[in-house]
Amino acid sequence: MSSKCSSGSCGSKSETCGSAKKASVAQQETAIQSSLSKIKNKILVMSGKGGVGKSTVSTNLALGLANRGYKVGLMDVDLHGPDICRMLNLTENLRQTNSKGLVPPMAYSDNLKVISLEYMMENRDDPIIWRGPLKIQAIRQFISDIDWGVLDYLVIDSPPGTGDEPLTISSTIKDAQAVVVTTPQEVALADVRKSINFCKHVKMKIVGVVENMSGLVCPHCREVIDVFKSGGGERTAKEFGLKFLGRIPIDPQVVMGGDSGQPYLSSDADSPAVKAFEEVVTNVEKAMAGKITLAPVDAGCGCGGVCNPDTCDC
Repeated sequence: MSSKCSSGSCGSKSETCGSAKKASVAQQETAIQSSLSKIKNKILVMSGKGGVGKSTVSTNLALGLANRGYKVGLMDVDLHGPDICRMLNLTENLRQTNSKGLVPPMAYSDNLKVISLEYMMENRDDPIIWRGPLKIQAIRQFISDIDWGVLDYLVIDSPPGTGDEPLTISSTIKDAQAVVVTTPQEVALADVRKSINFCKHVKMKIVGVVENMSGLVCPHCREVIDVFKSGGGERTAKEFGLKFLGRIPIDPQVVMGGDSGQPYLSSDADSPAVKAFEEVVTNVEKAMAGKITLAPVDAGCGCGGVCNPDTCDC
């Protein structure tokens, strides 16, 4: 072994491997930037605490925007607990790459495309036992290898906390903005303040704060009863000088809709929760007003892959 090392073969091989790795990273970075250049607005739905309803907000926000005529992508980067496929009743498996060499995302409707790790798993009940580097690479591939096309919004559902997943989004998608989800009680608000400070630390703009589970819609009289108190999210938004996007009460129909794959908050049901969420979607629209025009139909790119602005006909 020592004679091989002294001959310089190890060093030569190492340099070759290093150069190949750098070239691969550079190629992926180019593909990421090409993909992101066709997406007007990127929204990271996050919270410092689990169980506040980030996936519910992400799913219904994406679908609510799609229902208003926008071209929307929904990316599930909650890699250890991906729920988006189940909440939208998407059961298809990974398909082969298309003519562009990209993976087609799942299509929920003409206006909503979806990607989740469950799309790529043979058994959706298998655990994802990954450390940071694998998670970072998976998220980057969700952007570089998926055929998102032209989008008005990319909504990104993240796991709780301020670890690998939101950090990867902040470093990879420089113009991503955050929608911070909380529940009204102080325990949740303490963790949400950490999320707000995370955004400040990584210089990520915040669209606003959503107070979820703000009261309970009585299944009998349809009145809203404060169970976990109310108003904590709005007070926190004011404390940090942020927009308050709205408060959404708990409705048993939300749980049933999530389990059946028929999202309830973005439906046309006559419910205080649905009306409240419509206000949230409107406030997100207003917060990003001036940057949105409906995306044109993606007719493909003449470059056939990485876009070259000098020669491209897209």
